[in-house]
Amino acid sequence: MKVYIMTDQEGVAGVTNWIDFGAPGKRYYEVARELLTAEVNAAIEGALEAGATEILVVDGHGHGSINPQLLHREARLMTGRPMGYPFGCDESFDCALMIGQHAKSNTDGGHLCHTGSFAIDDLSINGLSLGEAGCNMLMCAYFGVPMVMLSGDKAACEEVRALVPNIETAAVKEGLKRGPAVGVTAEANAVFNGSAIHLHPIKARELIRQTARRAVQRRREIKPFWLEPPYELVSKTRAKEDGTPPAIAVVHSDDLLELLKMPRRYQPITD
Repeated sequence: MKVYIMTDQEGVAGVTNWIDFGAPGKRYYEVARELLTAEVNAAIEGALEAGATEILVVDGHGHGSINPQLLHREARLMTGRPMGYPFGCDESFDCALMIGQHAKSNTDGGHLCHTGSFAIDDLSINGLSLGEAGCNMLMCAYFGVPMVMLSGDKAACEEVRALVPNIETAAVKEGLKRGPAVGVTAEANAVFNGSAIHLHPIKARELIRQTARRAVQRRREIKPFWLEPPYELVSKTRAKEDGTPPAIAVVHSDDLLELLKMPRRYQPITD
């Protein structure tokens, strides 16, 4: 049985903000890498207990965040940049997991929530607002692969359950900021919802291992999230502190994977 694991960083227990954890050179970046890799290892252990024989881990955080020296020896790792859709996914996988995922931009109660970057105000496909989790679910569904589990903050878990009610989730922290970041600049959005209550990392890993095992065991019960073509993707950006105005990009395709890969040419929103 072949299992696909997409990873991110902001939904990991113990990762408390972008400024200190999010990128190379930040003072706690190496701590974030260790925390994420340990959560991924917990998911790998759960998948192996459920019968997985082959596992691919995708280092999906923007700058990369998996420490390959600490990664479980039974997994293969897809890492390095540039990287893009379909991120190594194909029809050969039996199911997929997301580890360390955050909620989409403007989510009430989200922690470090954003969509691709803190500069994006909203992204929708066929009128449905989606975050990175939803887009990853669609990407896997394109190949017939069900996304059966997500770990991350509570709001991210609620987000994917709204798309697939019986998906397995592991909430490892809960954001405290209420209300959306409407009208906030891209720079201010990076610190808008930085407070959360976290599980202890060891407890978070125990929860992830148990949830991953159950999710892989239930893989045939959890159906892929899918939207029918034709497709329209609308992406809106936030204003920036240098005076750059909000902008919008609209792309169309009859093929979901092509849609996700298409370049987005933004035009200023003037009204």
